[in-house]
Amino acid sequence: MNFNRPATYTDYYELTMAQGYFNSGLHERTAIFDYFFREIPFDGGYVIYTGLNELLETLNGLRFRDDELAFLKKEGFDSDFIDYLATFQFKGTIHSAREGEVIFPREPVLRIEGGLIEAQIIETLVLNILNFQSLIATKASRIRYAAGDRIALDFGLRRAQGLGGVHASRASIIGGLDGTSNVFAAFKYDLPADGTMAHSWVQSFNDELSAFRAFTNEFPDKSVLLVDTYDTLQSGVPNAITVAKELEEKGYRLKGIRLDSGDLAYFARQARNMLDEAGLEYVKIAASNQLDEYIISSLISQKAPIDVFGIGTRLVTGQDSPALDGVYKLSKIGDEPTLKISENVEKITLPGKKKIYRYLNPDGSFYGDAILMDDEEQVQLIHHPFYSTQKSSVADLEYEPLLIEVMKNGNLTYNLPTVREIAKYSKKRLERMNDEHKRFNNPHIYKVGISTRLLKMRDTMVHEIKEQI
Repeated sequence: MNFNRPATYTDYYELTMAQGYFNSGLHERTAIFDYFFREIPFDGGYVIYTGLNELLETLNGLRFRDDELAFLKKEGFDSDFIDYLATFQFKGTIHSAREGEVIFPREPVLRIEGGLIEAQIIETLVLNILNFQSLIATKASRIRYAAGDRIALDFGLRRAQGLGGVHASRASIIGGLDGTSNVFAAFKYDLPADGTMAHSWVQSFNDELSAFRAFTNEFPDKSVLLVDTYDTLQSGVPNAITVAKELEEKGYRLKGIRLDSGDLAYFARQARNMLDEAGLEYVKIAASNQLDEYIISSLISQKAPIDVFGIGTRLVTGQDSPALDGVYKLSKIGDEPTLKISENVEKITLPGKKKIYRYLNPDGSFYGDAILMDDEEQVQLIHHPFYSTQKSSVADLEYEPLLIEVMKNGNLTYNLPTVREIAKYSKKRLERMNDEHKRFNNPHIYKVGISTRLLKMRDTMVHEIKEQI
């Protein structure tokens, strides 16, 4: 969970290839690998790039320890290779988009440069950390968009895939949620922690009213009462009103009630009426129970008076799109660009050392992104990656580079922002993206093109490779 022993947090084939490189004398050759993804999850219009801090901190402490080396020796790896791993450190250079950036398919948002072994051996770490956290942050971003200004909280730890729940909570905040029920994640990343009570609390007392009184005695200034254990409208809300009035006499205010079952829109409207008639307009209504961006949108469209949403399973599991298809591909070996070809044109990779420019509309909103060779400056045209006759002029548009150096020769060159700082940055970036890219149904495809020079290099290399087959 904390990646205190990250060296063996990898796939077996990374190590078999590494030994092969070592024994073939290729391990000192330089290489460039790119991280990118091909398809946007949730049938959406964008992805929130998340996990960079975790990756950099992990790479900074990447070492093989004695017991790990002993295990690899038992697995049959060569003694000379084991000796090499005993002194192994990641000494590569990394350029990356900032964490929290809005990114799109096929963009090489992380570029790893280093020795062939060190760049290869970290592949699994890169994919495991970035794919999962980017997936969950994107889901959280969609939930935030649906919820608008209402409070949205991560309640998903109990439904998460094991310890992945910790990274899911981190990613949820970066994606725009307001807090988490995950105490460990709140402690580790300095996140806002929040929560209410379970049905078991109410069931543990002789009656519901006694349970509510006992809880508010413990937390008189921040109690949210779960009102659907027995009967929401006949018992739960009336008892909550009774306790709220008792709190007022003591100089406190009930923070809220929570609905966790049934027709949430109906119960929220009825509960709101009952609270308001009792003069408790300040008491908030929270709702949970299998929520996601679609259900939240539906509740809001029904004008359900819900102030707080608690989102669990469908957030932390990335329901409907359980994985981001991020990949890690070699684009240069030594001084030679390289690529992978495929019968599926969309799986042909982009060769060489590259960078990304983001072009801006006159009002500062995002127009489109261009993938260029690293030594290119301003370009006039960008081409569709697969349909070269489709092209756009960017000659008169301002632009900003997306990739920055975050690590050089194994040393961090980037001040790692806090999770809250990343979330703030991501929010500002999303605000510069037009709403047609954010909608849930048939979002507008964001423009991502490649430079003329990169297009020609790729097509020439594909032709030459096919001629040799």
